[in-house]
Amino acid sequence: MRVLIVDDEEVALNSVKRLLRWRGIRSVDICGNGKEAINRIRENDYDIVLLDLLMPDVDGLQVLEATKPYRPHTEFIILTAIDDIPTTVKAIRMGAYDYLVKPVDNDLLFLSIKRAYEHRGLLIGLSVSARENQKEVPEAFNEIVTQCPRMFSLLSYAQVMAASGNPVMITGESGTGKELMARGIHRAGAAPKGPFIAVNVSAIPATMFESQFFGHAKGAFTGAESAHQGYFEQADGGTLFLDEIGELPLALQAKLLRVLEEKSFYPLGAAKPIWVDVRVISASNRNLNKACQEGNFRLDLFYRLKSAHIHLPPLAERPGDIPLLARHFLKKACAQHKKDVQGFSPEAMELLNGKNYPGNIRELAQVVENAVLVADTNFITPQHLGMAHTALSPFARQLCTLKENDEAHLAFVLMNTNGDRNRAAQTLGITVRQLQRKIAAMKKNPRWESILRDI
Repeated sequence: MRVLIVDDEEVALNSVKRLLRWRGIRSVDICGNGKEAINRIRENDYDIVLLDLLMPDVDGLQVLEATKPYRPHTEFIILTAIDDIPTTVKAIRMGAYDYLVKPVDNDLLFLSIKRAYEHRGLLIGLSVSARENQKEVPEAFNEIVTQCPRMFSLLSYAQVMAASGNPVMITGESGTGKELMARGIHRAGAAPKGPFIAVNVSAIPATMFESQFFGHAKGAFTGAESAHQGYFEQADGGTLFLDEIGELPLALQAKLLRVLEEKSFYPLGAAKPIWVDVRVISASNRNLNKACQEGNFRLDLFYRLKSAHIHLPPLAERPGDIPLLARHFLKKACAQHKKDVQGFSPEAMELLNGKNYPGNIRELAQVVENAVLVADTNFITPQHLGMAHTALSPFARQLCTLKENDEAHLAFVLMNTNGDRNRAAQTLGITVRQLQRKIAAMKKNPRWESILRDI
């Protein structure tokens, strides 16, 4: 067992370390502040972290927030002098295994460590079992294509969390596969045959929020000629997937929180409430912790949605997955467009492996599909990648080779789509709003101002 103790009080560090060594735990590291703890936990595979809550600069909850998504199998036990139920609930929802109030009875502490270690073994055992059975991914997540050990670990964790029935929050950059993960959690849960309702929160006008989510009775407002079932009622007995939850206006967050807590709501114009049994999975590519700190997202809603947290890594952090995904998307594109393309030339695969993907997996899929559409041979060659429009300027061709430069890649896509924001955003795997923000930032750079002025 490998344990890390995090506490800003040296006396507490040394006393707990001596206790654990006396109980037979030899591998014990100590850390005196939260910032160092984040680095240590991310760099080392600890079994157990004993984490003080009150520390200057970076507190225990911030350490938990910054490290649990990267170390889902590490168990965190909070040790603190604060005997506060709301704080306890927050810590548990953020992924802590246990919450003990100082001064802690030695036997109770050791029992908590022992049980946490057994729980970690269960999670790892699932992952090891999957590999021993030569399954790349659990059956419920078979839409996810990967051979990355980090992804295997996340999928094993997701399968365990799916069985709990608790809300799950999935974070990660655009195009990393958050909806595929949500569908896998639904299939691995207690009601896989129930409905799966996916909602893009950012696409719903604020004036339509209540009607879309909670439904309305006939005659509830002008034009309501019949009753309408909202998303919550449609998802009853199944899963409601709230994508881009960070885009939900602050004024509407309280209404969503109330339904999540009470599991009932009144459709517009209805006299009686409707009770539902709905599992909620949310997703965001925004930093919601920062949004909470800035007052743009309710902290109570954040913790309500985040009983379990899964952070999907970008494609750049999934070594070996690009060739696997490229061949997967090649087969799909050939079937969809009735093309007979056998594979990629070595030079083309080298380009794909070296390319930067701001839009992650979604962008890779688009690149491969475009290559299939323009391919005139049995194999994808370099000229088929990103060169669907031959009438590009010499500068655009130069940009195409700057694969490590995100801004150059964005400029190339814009030129390749003749400035069409919708097509460019789809290719990059981001929203039009995100694209507009990137363009605005680039226009402040003299290097890009003249190029983007007329696009």
